[in-house]
Amino acid sequence: MFGPEHAEVYEAAYRGRGKSWQAEAADVADRILAVRPGAARLLDVGCGTGAHLETFAGRFAHVEGVELAPPMLELARRRLPRVPLHAGDMRDFRLGVTFDAVTCLFTAINFLGTLAEMRAAVAAMAAHLTPGGVLVLEPWWFPEQFIDGYVGGDLVREPDRTVARVSRSTRQGRVTRMEERWLVGDASGIREFSQVGLLTMFTREEYLEAFAAAGCEGSYEAGWLTGRGLFVATRTGGYATRGTG
Repeated sequence: MFGPEHAEVYEAAYRGRGKSWQAEAADVADRILAVRPGAARLLDVGCGTGAHLETFAGRFAHVEGVELAPPMLELARRRLPRVPLHAGDMRDFRLGVTFDAVTCLFTAINFLGTLAEMRAAVAAMAAHLTPGGVLVLEPWWFPEQFIDGYVGGDLVREPDRTVARVSRSTRQGRVTRMEERWLVGDASGIREFSQVGLLTMFTREEYLEAFAAAGCEGSYEAGWLTGRGLFVATRTGGYATRGTG
């Protein structure tokens, strides 16, 4: 997932489906400021192409991002040349600074393969929060919500490009296996590529337990803009223990 071909069409496909990174980031910023008025520093983990960060930069005095996939990070740096963007793994990154808020959106954490890795990532994020700081995390579907064999499709027409995507998601134990086929057409020709994404389905209780182990008090808010809900946690305890569980 998130190779150069995918990074090129990533935003177009989801915007065509109705996703608004701007609206999501504005909503998350409102939630953060409601919990921590005056929050000035935000870190976006798994920041992708920087689409959420672009809006966060207008709401907070200082923002930074962390991203593992080089093609996504390259696009984010083009979009936000003045924003510090770090190549890093959410399971063990260490920036040496803290923030009033840390976000991890669009199910980025679910590309981790095990519960221990998820707990390590939550611990790493919590370790970058100031006391009273806010952690906002968007999950993938919970196991009981997942529809085995679900088929999705998107067609996006832009002035100089057409993008088509078909996906099929199946259950493999705790993992969603999402197979995607893409067609991209422009003046240079028609290109086709495929990819497989694996997203681990953690339970609501496992997320909340991970927050508690990381010294945070968390809650789940159903619905939200994507339908999968949102976790909002506040750092109340000491620094997290990495990799427990």
